[in-house]
Amino acid sequence: MRVCFVCLGNICRSPAAEAILRRMAEEEGVDLVVDSAGTADYHVGEPPHELSEAEGRRRGYRLDHRARQFTRADFAAYDLVVPLDLANEMDLRELAPDGEAARKVVRLGAFLPGPDGGLLDAADVEDVADPWGMPASAYAEMYDHLERACRALLQRIQDGTLEELLDAYAGGLTSR
Repeated sequence: MRVCFVCLGNICRSPAAEAILRRMAEEEGVDLVVDSAGTADYHVGEPPHELSEAEGRRRGYRLDHRARQFTRADFAAYDLVVPLDLANEMDLRELAPDGEAARKVVRLGAFLPGPDGGLLDAADVEDVADPWGMPASAYAEMYDHLERACRALLQRIQDGTLEELLDAYAGGLTSR
């Protein structure tokens, strides 16, 4: 399976999510290709933000990514495209060449269980807050959120319920 995390500039949230899921998959022996990109071209070629990289290092993650912009062609390269907030989700859906590509787009918060332990309604999915311009504590909170959500995403892949979530999420979007 090939997964791409997407945020705005690809220097804070998405490279952190990439590093987290990659390590979790390696530790669990799950064969995944994990990447990240941004919907904007603001930081193309730049390394991760220094506070994101510092918090990742503190937690034992290696962020060795250079920012890049997600393109329409990327939909063919990935099985799952995971935006970290609603704005980027909507940008990706507009960029998707067709319904099949749009179905691959699931916001990371959708993988977290609802209050009853089941699936969240699409309208209740939480964004991963953008820490850019915030203090180091915002990056720690971002990593906490990413670790929980990436663990839940990996669990869906491992237990074979990813398709169920994709169907439910797509259905929830149609009722908006």
